[in-house]
Amino acid sequence: MSRLSTNVVVIALFCIAAVSASASSPNEELPAGPMKEKAADACLSCHEARIIVQQRLSKAAWTKEMDKMAKWGAVVDPQDRDGLIDYFSASFSPDQPTYVAPATSHEPDAKARAKSKH
Repeated sequence: MSRLSTNVVVIALFCIAAVSASASSPNEELPAGPMKEKAADACLSCHEARIIVQQRLSKAAWTKEMDKMAKWGAVVDPQDRDGLIDYFSASFSPDQPTYVAPATSHEPDAKARAKSKH
């Protein structure tokens, strides 16, 4: 392998690692709720959470969206359908402010920093 090829591979791997490190888990981007895990399982296998969290839909519109996604192949247990619609319409309704996922810090907390000094 030539030196140029080696450099290109190293740079590409560095870029991939940087992007992977900065990406949060998709599930962490959904708000807490009784259907969070099921929403992640049903929806995030095909697209990112940002597609969901940017929506501001009425319950009727979320119902249409769920039905559309099911027709397109989303795997949703029929027993979970209404619960997911309730979760989405409560979390992402027109009267809700834009959802912002909690920030996660990679810095150690104060106790960990103090402990490491000893």
